[in-house]
Amino acid sequence: MESPHLEEDNMPRVSSRASCGRDFHCCPDISLALETACRAGFDFVCLPLINPRFKREFINGPAKDRKCALTRSDMCLPSQDWNSLVVGKTSPWLQLDSKHYHTRKNSELALKEELTWSAHLGLPAVLLPLNNGNCTNLAQCISEHITSSYYQQQYWIQVPLISAADMCEPVIEGVDTDMNGETFEDTWSWWNLFRSLCDSNKRLGVAIELTADLPSNDVIERWLSEPIKAIIVSTSLFLTNKKGYPVLAKAHQNVIKKMFKLAAQVIITGQDRHPEKTIRSYQQYIDHLWQTQDPLDTVSQFAKGYEDFLQSPLQPLMDNLESQTYEVFEKDPIKYSQYQLAVYEALRERIPLEDRDKKDVVIMVVGAGRGPLVRAALAAAQEIGVTIRRLYAVEKNPNAVITLENIKDEEWGSNVEVISCDMRDWEAPEKADILVSELLGSFGDNELSPECLDGAQRYLKDDGISIPEKYTSFLAPVMSPKLHNEVRASKIERGKAPEAPFEMPYVVRFHNCATLAKPQPVFTFIHPNRDPVIDNCRFKSLEFTVPYDSIVHGFGGYFETNLYKQVTLSIVPETHSPGMFSWFPIFFPIRDPIMMKKNTTVTVDIWRRCTTKNVWYEWAFRCGGQISPIHNPKGRSYTIGL
Repeated sequence: MESPHLEEDNMPRVSSRASCGRDFHCCPDISLALETACRAGFDFVCLPLINPRFKREFINGPAKDRKCALTRSDMCLPSQDWNSLVVGKTSPWLQLDSKHYHTRKNSELALKEELTWSAHLGLPAVLLPLNNGNCTNLAQCISEHITSSYYQQQYWIQVPLISAADMCEPVIEGVDTDMNGETFEDTWSWWNLFRSLCDSNKRLGVAIELTADLPSNDVIERWLSEPIKAIIVSTSLFLTNKKGYPVLAKAHQNVIKKMFKLAAQVIITGQDRHPEKTIRSYQQYIDHLWQTQDPLDTVSQFAKGYEDFLQSPLQPLMDNLESQTYEVFEKDPIKYSQYQLAVYEALRERIPLEDRDKKDVVIMVVGAGRGPLVRAALAAAQEIGVTIRRLYAVEKNPNAVITLENIKDEEWGSNVEVISCDMRDWEAPEKADILVSELLGSFGDNELSPECLDGAQRYLKDDGISIPEKYTSFLAPVMSPKLHNEVRASKIERGKAPEAPFEMPYVVRFHNCATLAKPQPVFTFIHPNRDPVIDNCRFKSLEFTVPYDSIVHGFGGYFETNLYKQVTLSIVPETHSPGMFSWFPIFFPIRDPIMMKKNTTVTVDIWRRCTTKNVWYEWAFRCGGQISPIHNPKGRSYTIGL
C-alpha cells in the first residue's frame, strides 16, 4: 500500500493518483479498520482518538474518580502506522464555547487530554470540527496548545462548505446565497475568526466538508486561497449511475477538481451505500476524478514547483544575469515570436513594398542578452524582404557578449555589430530606424525600462520606432494567507527594520490565492518619450470594490505592452498571452491584512519614486477606518539600482 501524503508540512507530494482516506465514526478494532481500508485502496484512516461515548467527568459526576485507561494502548499499531496512516478525531461531545462553566471547563480538559495523547502517538494531523461561529475559546485552547506543544502536529479544522442560516447561531455576520438562491451562513467567517485568533499559524489547515447545496462560484474561489488540506465527502452525496456505481453530480465534481489543484486529499465518510460494489468503488471514483483533471497548460507546466514561491525581482541593470537565467527565458514560445511580428509590422509600415529593394534600415537591439531579439529582427527582415544595413547588438553583460560574438562569427555575419557597453553610455555612430529592447519586468517598469530607454532614445531618428512603444502596469487586491505567512517568515537582512519583508515586492506564481477584484491600470510609459518635461516618477490612487467578505493580504501586479501597434504581450489574467511564461506576477504585501466586508471598497495609493541612483515603490491602503502607514518610505527597505 502507498503511504498517505501526510508529510511534516502537510503538503501532499506530486502523485499520479488521488490520496484518499476512510473516515470511521466508531472503531471497535483499530487494526481491523486500518486493514479493511487498505484493502479497499484507501491511503489512510480517520479514527476517533477516544471512544466517542466515553464522556469524561473532570469537574464532578459519578465518573470523576473512575480509574481506567483513557483509550486503547498505543501498542495496537506500530509507530510507523500511527505516524503515517492515521488522522485523529476529537470527541464529538466537546463544547469548548458553551455558556455553562462546567461543560466548557470539562471540554477544555478533555481536549487537552486528547491532543496530548495524539502527540504521544505521533499522529501527523488531528481533525477538529467547527459547528458554528462561536469558537473563540476553542481557538484559545488550540493556540495555547500549538505554542506549548513540542510535537509539530497539524490541525485540520473541519468546516462545512455551506450551512443553512436558520440552522446556525447568528454569532457572526455574513449571510449569502447558494447557487439556488437559498440563504446560508458564510462558514468562511467561522474559519477566519478561528485562524485569526490563532495568528494564522502554519500548522492550521482546512478540511472542507462538501455539502449537498453549494455556495456561489465566488465563495468557492475564495476558499481556494485557504490552506485546504482535505475535502470530506459523505457517501450520501453520491448518486448511482446506470452500472450501479457511485458517482457525484457535475457541480460536486467541479468543486473537488478545483481543490485538487491545491493537492487536497479526499476523506470518504458515511456508510457504504453501494454494498454490491463495495466501499472500494468510492475510492476508485475519486481516483477517476483525479486522473481526468484537465491537463496543465504551458504556463502551469513551466511553473510547476514554483507555485507561491517568493522570489526577489531581477535587477539586470545592476546584476549580470547567469547563463541559466537567459536559457530559461529563451525557451518562451510566445515572447520572441511576438517580437518578430512587431519588427515585421514596423518594417512593413516603414518601407513601402515598392521601395524594399532600394532602401535599407538600421536596427539597434539594446539589452541583447544572448541574442534572441537579434534573431527575431533578422528573421522579420528576411521574411518581409528588407535589407538590414547594420544591426547593433548592445549588451552590458561581458559574459553574454562572449556568446554574441560567437554567434556573430558562426551565424550572423558582418551586418551585425556587437557593442559591449551600457546602452546609456554608448555613443552610437549613427541613428536607428528601429530600437528594440526587452527590459520589461513583471510590473512593466520595475526593471527600469523607462530610464534605460529614455537614455537610449537619442540613438533613434526623429521618426524612429521603439519596440516596445507602450506598456502599462496593473494592480488587483489578492487574498492569500499562505503568501502572507511566507513574507512574515522571511529572514530580515542585517541593518533592515523588522517590517522590511513587507516593504518589498516579490515575483511569485500565484496559486493558493484569490484575486478579489478585476485588475486596474496603474502607470503607463510611452517610447520614445518626446516630452522632456515628463519624468518617470508616478502616483496613482485606485479603488477596488470586493464582492464578498474576505481579507486583503496584498496586491498582485501585472503588465501589458504594445510592442508595435496591435502586436501585444500581456500577463494581466484577462488578457494573458496564451502560452507565455517569461513573467510571473509581482506581489506587493501588506504589513497588516485588511478585513473586508461584502461590497466594501479598498483604496491603494502607490508611488514610483526616482533619484539619480535608485528607483523604488511606496504604497499604502485605506478601507473604512483602516489606514495603513506608507510602506517602504524613501526606499528604506527596497530599491532598484540605476
